[in-house]
Amino acid sequence: MTTPTIHVGIIQQAPYIRFTLHGTFRTASGRTLSGTHRAAFAEGALTLDGETCTRLAFTPADETASFTLEQVTIGHSFHWQRQEDQTFTGSLTIIPDADGMTAINDIDVESYLTSVISSEMRATSAPEFLKAHAVISRSWLLAQIGRRRGPQTQAAHPDFRLTDDEHIRWHDREDHDLFDVCADDHCQRYQGITRAMNPAAAQAISETRGQVLADRRGHVCDARFSKCCGGASEHFAACWDDRDPDYLQPVRDCPPPALLPDLTREDEARRWMTSAPEAFCHTDDPAILSQILNDYDRETTPDFYRWTVRYTQAELSRLLRERTGTDFGAILDLTPLERGASGRIVRLRVVGERRSLTIGKELEIRRALSPTHLFSSAFVVDRGEGMPPQEFTLHGAGWGHGVGLCQIGAAVMGARGYSYRDILAHYYRNTQLLTLY
Repeated sequence: MTTPTIHVGIIQQAPYIRFTLHGTFRTASGRTLSGTHRAAFAEGALTLDGETCTRLAFTPADETASFTLEQVTIGHSFHWQRQEDQTFTGSLTIIPDADGMTAINDIDVESYLTSVISSEMRATSAPEFLKAHAVISRSWLLAQIGRRRGPQTQAAHPDFRLTDDEHIRWHDREDHDLFDVCADDHCQRYQGITRAMNPAAAQAISETRGQVLADRRGHVCDARFSKCCGGASEHFAACWDDRDPDYLQPVRDCPPPALLPDLTREDEARRWMTSAPEAFCHTDDPAILSQILNDYDRETTPDFYRWTVRYTQAELSRLLRERTGTDFGAILDLTPLERGASGRIVRLRVVGERRSLTIGKELEIRRALSPTHLFSSAFVVDRGEGMPPQEFTLHGAGWGHGVGLCQIGAAVMGARGYSYRDILAHYYRNTQLLTLY
């Protein structure tokens, strides 16, 4: 197997795109081009610098060429959302879509992964942690490409179960049908060569070149990961469709023989989330946190292992109305109906004076209870005095869906001397390492 090329969506649904070609690029028509340009799509026509064209594709004439895209949105819909100019190697393709244009970077997998690991991690990260992340990022990517390009692939959309009484949705990455993966946290954070390439990340990619995690049948694993599991990882089905790969099983994030309590029970979930049990990811070591959290992550997210959010009655009722489109009236209760193995809520009953509704899965719950995204759906609820209650307090655990590898926990393991094989074996049971190319 040769090194695959992938298609990464950088900008989506833009009315126009400004970009600069550094060095010489060949266009689809055979011209050579460099410098700053403006692409637009209006009234069914593609234009480049005001001239109509049939296709916008730019291939570098040599390996030193790169291109910069202006106003790339990062952290889309998250609390750290912002725009910045970003620079990439490889080819650039700009295509029309339903609401504007999409800019796509075509690049080989190993170069892409070097950027991903550099974007996600710092050069000070433990080498074994970087190698573990290189393997899972490659595995996740190749598994997604296999699904998207496979013979059974269909145009993707969010899956759902909707009734008058229950709104259950789950969103996976295959809602991208114009490219393989996006460049944002919804897939993997990819920022090209915008920031200086991390030499330690490049070495980790080189030392694990072509290595993937595979299940016992030899299939490449859909190796999910999140920022902080909160002490326990989660079942796949708690977040996405109703299947549970045997390599994505709940794990207590600490050395054995500690057992995972039954966090599907409300009493156990409350004890867990209102305390701070031992876990690899239970750390406030700034040297380790700086490996995972970029500057804008740390400035907006000081607490993640255990956190607290408070809403007044007016704030919560308004938030739920705006985020769900449902007027509940005054909120009487937030009742967990189903929890996963990590304590993450899968189905939450919102009880209001005018309307009650069950929502899920975990991402829908996080979206409903925050102007952006709640850190996780692993929380317990305290109601204030009065009826309706005048305040609601959420005591929560972790940051993200919690499935698969916990980045902060894995960074701690790497700092403590665990090998990358040990780290992978801890978070992904029933797996093997294979070298594909």
